[in-house]
Amino acid sequence: MTEYYHLQADDDISLVVDHEVLETPGKYIDGEVYVDYETVHDRFNDRFYWDANENVLLYTLPDNLVTVAAGSNTYQVGKENQSADYTIVRNDSNTMYLALDFVEQYTNITHEVYEGPNRTVINTVWGDVDTAPAKKATQLRLKGGIKSPIVKDLEKGETLTILDAGDRWTKAMTEDGVIGYLKNKFVGKVTTETLNNDFTEPEFTHISKDFTIEMAWHQVTTKDANSTIATVLQNTKGINVIAPTWFYLNDNNGNIANLASLDYVNYCHQNNIEVWGLVSNLENKEVDTAAVLTHTSTRQYLVNQIISAAIQYDLDGINLDFESLNSEAVGDSYIQFIRELSLKCANNGVVLSVDNYVPSAYTAFYDREEQANFADYVVIMGYDEHYAGSDEGSVASIGFVTNGVADTLKEVPADQIILGCPFYTRIWAETPKADDEEDTTAAAAEDYVPYDLTSEAVGMDTVQKRLELNGATPTWSEEDGQNYAEYVNDGVTYKVWIEDAASLEKKLEVMKSNKLAGISFWKLGFETDSIWDTIIKYTNN
Repeated sequence: MTEYYHLQADDDISLVVDHEVLETPGKYIDGEVYVDYETVHDRFNDRFYWDANENVLLYTLPDNLVTVAAGSNTYQVGKENQSADYTIVRNDSNTMYLALDFVEQYTNITHEVYEGPNRTVINTVWGDVDTAPAKKATQLRLKGGIKSPIVKDLEKGETLTILDAGDRWTKAMTEDGVIGYLKNKFVGKVTTETLNNDFTEPEFTHISKDFTIEMAWHQVTTKDANSTIATVLQNTKGINVIAPTWFYLNDNNGNIANLASLDYVNYCHQNNIEVWGLVSNLENKEVDTAAVLTHTSTRQYLVNQIISAAIQYDLDGINLDFESLNSEAVGDSYIQFIRELSLKCANNGVVLSVDNYVPSAYTAFYDREEQANFADYVVIMGYDEHYAGSDEGSVASIGFVTNGVADTLKEVPADQIILGCPFYTRIWAETPKADDEEDTTAAAAEDYVPYDLTSEAVGMDTVQKRLELNGATPTWSEEDGQNYAEYVNDGVTYKVWIEDAASLEKKLEVMKSNKLAGISFWKLGFETDSIWDTIIKYTNN
């Protein structure tokens, strides 16, 4: 039976989770079951966060942070000290084990321990299951077949959970966690039993605006640029949130650069515009974002720097814009950063919005569903479909935007989603390769491109002037949901997927039809004055 339960060491205990014997056993020490962190995180509750750099375990509640040092039986909930009658976190040969009783405090699971050999039956799934009594005393076998080894002798009337009913043999589990097969003729009447647990799931609350958010990003690269805010806003209509690019991660200790201005904030407030200061990780290329986020001390220091700035400058919100993260390097540390930042934002009445790429497999670790639990708003950057260095194409075709919204809605409630749209367009230039550049071998390849491709991001006015100057007439692309134009100048072919009132209206319709929280635009200064008349038709601002 020890082999059946994958037991090797004397202190091993088998983990029988939802009718499955896991290959990796736990530890049974001083009457307490311990489960390795990976299993806890992947099977039970991925909100547990283990910092292997600083040997600290964290668990984030809707309104507090739980902190446990390795090897301790005490822990903190916020600033309050609490204790358990067992060691909560154990390190054993570079594997971190977490006490299952502690996990159960914060997780909708139950467990029962059985001995001979040591095993614990863990339930994580609730609802209806099929059960039946054993009709007669019989044997439960490892597999379906009379020659298969016996794993347990069953008594008449012993309750079984039916896992799979075959033609001759039924797979079942006993109440004490033994899984095997018995002949169908020994299975009594099957009834449905409802499994319940009285665990109360945490409730998350958010700051939610009672108006359609019409947000615009304002790129600020120097403190002096703040003085132009009146001019920047002069011809806009309906803006109720502005996100200036004021803060960025500036070193590996968690310090931020600060371009903020209280005069700027005061001017916006006088004009009924909220200020959500943007915090980025892109400006200082020397900074290792992963190093900051994966160390709890520097991550929490960064959180405190952001909140201090929000208080100092009377900010209404923070707009977090961390991009180009490496999933292997960052792991769960980015979402833990959002959790911790959200607690401090909520305590100070500061809105937290988080910028996100449109969903894809390689950005799944951004964990938008968990973001929505802690952040107030999730912003979709519905642009950069094609970008500098990519193949040529639209910055934000309607299919790209529609799919991005639909995929985000699978994880985030509509009333927490802000759709980011571009005020800019890329003008793509195909410059023929010079004769001395051509490689005859390369030219013979099927994927050979006979030109060098470059692009330039420009605003709406610039696009129109270029097209007029070159006599180019746009045509509507139904597939892209925007106008398209191309022209040749001095042997160079230029192609433009145009962002204008017509394309933006298509995106605004996506916002409206999906009942999203609002819209945002990158960036102020790239728009035409007339575009605001299109926008306010949909935001009613």
